[in-house]
Amino acid sequence: MPSVLRDRTYRRLFGAQVIALTGTGLATVALGLLAYDLAGADAGSVLGTALAIKMAAYVVIAPAVAAVADRLPRRALLVGSDLIRAAVALFLPFVSQVWQVYVLIFLLQTASAAFTPTFQALIPEVLPEERAYTRALSLSRLAYDLESLFSPALAAALLSVATYDRLFLGTAAGFLGSSALVMSAVPPRRGPARAGSGPGAYAKATAGARLFLGAPQLRSLLAMNLAVAAAGAVVTVNSVVYVRDALGLSAESVALALGAYGAGSMAVALALPRILEDRPGRRVMLAGALLLPAAFGALGVITAAHGGGWRWPALLATWAWFGAACSMVLTPAGRVLRRAAPEGDRTAVFAAQFSLSHAAWLLTYPLAGWLGAKAGLGWATAALGAIALAAAALAARLWPAGAGQPGATAAAVETGRSHVHEHEHTGLTPGHPHLHGARRAGAGWRHSHRHSTDALHAAHG
Repeated sequence: MPSVLRDRTYRRLFGAQVIALTGTGLATVALGLLAYDLAGADAGSVLGTALAIKMAAYVVIAPAVAAVADRLPRRALLVGSDLIRAAVALFLPFVSQVWQVYVLIFLLQTASAAFTPTFQALIPEVLPEERAYTRALSLSRLAYDLESLFSPALAAALLSVATYDRLFLGTAAGFLGSSALVMSAVPPRRGPARAGSGPGAYAKATAGARLFLGAPQLRSLLAMNLAVAAAGAVVTVNSVVYVRDALGLSAESVALALGAYGAGSMAVALALPRILEDRPGRRVMLAGALLLPAAFGALGVITAAHGGGWRWPALLATWAWFGAACSMVLTPAGRVLRRAAPEGDRTAVFAAQFSLSHAAWLLTYPLAGWLGAKAGLGWATAALGAIALAAAALAARLWPAGAGQPGATAAAVETGRSHVHEHEHTGLTPGHPHLHGARRAGAGWRHSHRHSTDALHAAHG
């Protein structure tokens, strides 16, 4: 895995990701404590609303950025997004009303919606060889786990000597450091722009979503995203309520609970590159999705208990379980996306994954917060557990064994072409953006399969 860090550009981009996510992790802890300070026992409801606003920004902004991303300098877009996020983080310590939190979260996450898909789509260009890219995906998953493991531990240490509002300064520092590293990186040059009028803005914004609907492994990924969102919402929204209200523990314990989630995710991310050499990604991802409802069953037992010192270590173990299962789904997902997308449409597909997956969070975040606050943690756990179970079962049904092989993928492209031809009979011309995109996608998919290295890689989409 460390071999990919020999690439100077990737090394700097990865460093930027680590620093930014460390700062984001500090903000996650601080935001939970700020919500508890402003709303007390209703902190879950405040967090649920704030995070729903975050998801709404992601769902709306990411496809819009994808539609114009090829016209913008990528490095300038990434650096500008980081600077906006740093400025917003500096304002957060001064809020005194819940609505102010909502406004600042929307601004911050709008910048993140521009940054993240652009960054994700850049990495396979920096590391075009599949084995190197797989290792980069694992490193990227580890970087995300730092938000859930190292950042809470750092937050716990800082909270012992300072108030939580100082954590936002660390967030701003993280984004500023990220912008400096991105500025120093030299991304690969883009190919020449496509000649001709090309698709319109709407067609570009929806191109990735159309690819998702045309391939069984991507439709399955959408269902798995929902299962992951159900688990992540419980951890992100209700950790502070479980720890502070139900168990009566300290603010530092909130950081430890979030760290347990990160520890489970990190352990799996470290093991997956070797596991994926011997097992198809489909099996690993579906196993992770099916482990999530079982974790909800364990959480239901903890929630139903009204006392006992065993609940705290059991909660930590359950959070680690959630983290491990989510990592089994999310870490290989980039391979599925990379192989499903022609190079020219890669930003659109990563943006679609970013947007559509966060549409799932848009459902689960407010459900975890509002239902937990109004009906109790037990009802929230039951509802989200049922969602995770239904989504995991649907994912397994949508991605049958053998789907995602070269022949199956080509068939999915042909299905997409047939869909376009149906629209032609309703009045679309051969130059229509939908038809243009389908032909370009078919050519890109054939190019991708010529570079398939073995049957294992083909199984990932």
